[in-house]
Amino acid sequence: MINLNDLKNLNPKNPGAWPWAAKIIAFALLFIGVVAAGAVFDWQEQWQSLQTIKAEEESLKDTFLAKKKEAINLDLIKKQLTETQESFGALLKQLPSKSEMDALLTDINQAGLGRGLQFELFRPGAEKVNGSFAEQPITIKVTGNYDDIGKFASDIAMLPRIVTLNDIGIVPVGAGLSMDVTAKTFRYLDEQELAAQKKPVKPAGAQK
Repeated sequence: MINLNDLKNLNPKNPGAWPWAAKIIAFALLFIGVVAAGAVFDWQEQWQSLQTIKAEEESLKDTFLAKKKEAINLDLIKKQLTETQESFGALLKQLPSKSEMDALLTDINQAGLGRGLQFELFRPGAEKVNGSFAEQPITIKVTGNYDDIGKFASDIAMLPRIVTLNDIGIVPVGAGLSMDVTAKTFRYLDEQELAAQKKPVKPAGAQK
């Protein structure tokens, strides 16, 4: 075994004369130094690259989870859109076309007559176009008893086409009641009417 005094007496200029124990220790220290230097100067760049790759991996994971969530939501949105389109289609079927409006007005009139009401006024008003639809107001005044008027309103609500009762006014008249009401129904515009809406309006005095 080599002791501390032997290490102090070693001649650094003549390592060949050192005892074997000193040579082994010196070689071990030199090897450790080379490995440490390699770790600092060579492996450091690889370590940084590894950390960069790990950071990119985490970023890709986050992106994947976000895209997955969007995909799940997209399926839900598509389902809701389909349901909305189906509901809209069902509502659209409740709107008469232009050619069916006369039949609908007749149905409203017949609903009142069927309940024994007396029509004092049944006057369709001018249509009001709103987007792809036209609103048709009908001013109605009928007389009858309480039950018949109530059943008439219920019959209107049960029509296959959309009809609303607005501005209802009921007053007693003799032995019965008189009801003033504005019924409103709606129809969808046909292709020609929609095309006419899209045409630009020519200014007054412009040449044709």
